[in-house]
Amino acid sequence: MVMYYSMMVLMFLVGIYVFCSKRKHLLMTLLSLEFMVLITFMMLFVFFNCFSCELFFSMVFLVFSVCEGALGLSVLVSMIRTHGNDFFQSFAILQC
Repeated sequence: MVMYYSMMVLMFLVGIYVFCSKRKHLLMTLLSLEFMVLITFMMLFVFFNCFSCELFFSMVFLVFSVCEGALGLSVLVSMIRTHGNDFFQSFAILQC
C-alpha cells in the first residue's frame, strides 16, 4: 500500500513539474492540471477504500473536476478565437 501512495505522490509531483515548466502553451498547463486532478482522485479513492468509507465524496470531486475542465476548455477556445493561438506571450495581460 505504501508503494501505491509513493507512486501517486511521485506522479503528482511530476504533474506539478510539468505545470511549472511548460508555461508557454495554455493547453499544456490545462492538461497538467487535469493530470493532477486525476491523481488526486485516485488518492481519494484508495484512501476511502482503505478505511471502507462511503464513496459519495469522490463522485462530488469528479463533478467539480469536470466543471473545472469545461471552464478551462472554454477559456482555451475563447483565447484561440480572439488571438489565433494559445501562446501566453502573444497577448498583453493588461489589454482589455
